[in-house]
Amino acid sequence: MSETKNSSKTEKPNTENSSEDPIVIKKYANRRLYNTATSSYVTLDFLSELVKGGQDFVVFDAKSGDDITRTVLTQIIFEQEGKGQNLLPVQFLRQLISYYGDSMQNYVPSYLEMSMDSFKRNQDKFKEQLTDTLSAAPGYKMFEDNVRKNMALYEQAMKMFTTSMPGMPGMPGFPPAAPNAAPPTPGGGEQNGDSQDIDEIKKQLSALQEKLAKFEG
Repeated sequence: MSETKNSSKTEKPNTENSSEDPIVIKKYANRRLYNTATSSYVTLDFLSELVKGGQDFVVFDAKSGDDITRTVLTQIIFEQEGKGQNLLPVQFLRQLISYYGDSMQNYVPSYLEMSMDSFKRNQDKFKEQLTDTLSAAPGYKMFEDNVRKNMALYEQAMKMFTTSMPGMPGMPGFPPAAPNAAPPTPGGGEQNGDSQDIDEIKKQLSALQEKLAKFEG
């Protein structure tokens, strides 16, 4: 039974309903990858997204039938490294190459697999620790302390301002002036009282500024 190869079909990874059975991918001589589950050609980027989504797949050579999954996965890593997403340190690569043909070669795959499994199990804990480390950085803590200080300063200033000038009309939290209240007449009997009130307000403002300066310092 021949396979229908639709080169114009664009496929996107669907990892929401990942099945237990791996997807079968066939690789042809022209290096094209064919998804037998959807009858469409796919790319290495597509397979990379399947891996990230937890969807398993196997790749077979279309002519010989050999399992070439390892080779294709290595090609995915090679492409990602070529794009500048350097995940493998140079020294690690040198050490890894040095184990080819070495007496310890048979133990390296098991050790690496066990290490990656352990890292994956502790991934959430690692992210949490990383977040705590970043939040404890001096720059971040300085920024957070500065925000708290400014908020405390603002609240303290508003508290002193509202308690030191009760009954001042036109300010938030104070009763508005009487709608029919007439402005004081110059030279009237209340002139001395108004002057005293103004002087008192000036004194209170001066005292408020001194308190703010001390608090900020």
